[in-house]
Amino acid sequence: MIQFLDLKKINTPYETAFQEKLKLVLEQGWYILGSEVMEFEARFASFCNAKYCIGTGNGLDALVLIFKGYIQLGKLQKGDEVIVPANTYIASILAILQADLIPVLVEPKLETYTINPDLIQEKITSKTKAILAVHLYGQLAEMNSINEIASQHNLLVVQDAAQAHGAIDNKKRTVKSPELCAAYSFYPAKNLGALGDGGAVVTDDAELAKTIHLLRNYGSETKYYNDLIGVNSRLDELQAAFLNVKLPYLNTENEQRRTIAKRYLTEIKNEKIRLPNWDLSENHVFHLFVIRTPNRDELQAYLQQNGIETMIHYPVPPHQQKALSYLHHLSFPITEKIHQECLSLPMNPVLTSAEVDCIVAVLNDY
Repeated sequence: MIQFLDLKKINTPYETAFQEKLKLVLEQGWYILGSEVMEFEARFASFCNAKYCIGTGNGLDALVLIFKGYIQLGKLQKGDEVIVPANTYIASILAILQADLIPVLVEPKLETYTINPDLIQEKITSKTKAILAVHLYGQLAEMNSINEIASQHNLLVVQDAAQAHGAIDNKKRTVKSPELCAAYSFYPAKNLGALGDGGAVVTDDAELAKTIHLLRNYGSETKYYNDLIGVNSRLDELQAAFLNVKLPYLNTENEQRRTIAKRYLTEIKNEKIRLPNWDLSENHVFHLFVIRTPNRDELQAYLQQNGIETMIHYPVPPHQQKALSYLHHLSFPITEKIHQECLSLPMNPVLTSAEVDCIVAVLNDY
């Protein structure tokens, strides 16, 4: 069986270094916001070409803290509207809701799965104050167009980069908006994955960075003195240590993903299967390689029978989720088509050439 994702195999090359880091953390006896977190924040900020990085408990918290930070600074108010792609993972929308903001869903482009800038304008109202650009599956959204729209309407731009570690636009690993602000997740399955939960905010905004730095730690800079109503969402010291081990290899692993993607794109030749659109630039890090077919469930069963495990990202669009029942009256045909037809093939840096050969052959015989 070719597994969709073998996390043990992915992390095996780092086991010795992980053990050394574990020993070091134990010897230091400092487990919360210690030297490993500070080191990772500095290194990841540099990696993203950003001025600041603030580690958080997970990627969802990173997004929530961005919005709450902007509210604290008076740049957003509770009840403001935030434009967000309709086909995103629900976490993007939950972050908006948890900050007491209102998500306004916009259809994506069928070719790229990222938000369609041409459809943003018609959803902007006097209450619209921000755009949440989601770099879904590892592909950057069309940030030049999004930033231009935001500039015209004086909107904030926040990036959900939970699936896009290392994606490059104009030689910059985090797309520069007028006020750079992006949220990352280090969930174990991500391109840069920890051995547990973790997240981070990267930004060039000094005020926002300071505010989130306080908010993530009970609103406190000095222990027992609380300046803001904060939360407890801190990147774990041990997870930061593991991320410090893996970060230097991220670009290499992303390139391995792109190599596999190029093989899929050039060698899969089946009229029943729609391949993703990619311009071969570094704007895609292929966290996922998502194909589409009208007979998705049939294809998935066929692949399973032939020893190939796949996943569906995601079977139910946000506006049809039980948790968001107030959105059930809405219709998003493109989003619904994607969620009904999408299927994710195995895509990771430890996938062998022989395994890719097998996947391609089985798909071409379908």
